[in-house]
Amino acid sequence: MPYIRTTVSKTITDTAKENIKTKLGQAIALIPGKTESWLMLAFEDNVNMYFKGDNSAEYAYIEISLFGTTSDAAYDRLTAAVSEIINEELDIARENIYIKYEEAEHWGWNGVNF
Repeated sequence: MPYIRTTVSKTITDTAKENIKTKLGQAIALIPGKTESWLMLAFEDNVNMYFKGDNSAEYAYIEISLFGTTSDAAYDRLTAAVSEIINEELDIARENIYIKYEEAEHWGWNGVNF
């Protein structure tokens, strides 16, 4: 089960959320064995974000959690795709988009663990 949390310093319109949801649903397939059918998304917008003590630019911080592991090449492909999606839909410069990955060995669902 992948989980993607998108935190940005600007407003995400409902249309943009829908577009991002659809595009992330397609992009998650860049990780072998992952599909939109198990993808969970969360959006947090209008967050005061500072980098190097400055908040004059728009920023995005994306957290992607995966059950299991994958290759560096798969992460590279997903980073490129997610950066493109956020740049296209929210007009946030790629150099202001940060992505953190976490791999989970244990993941609970429906009262049990995978």
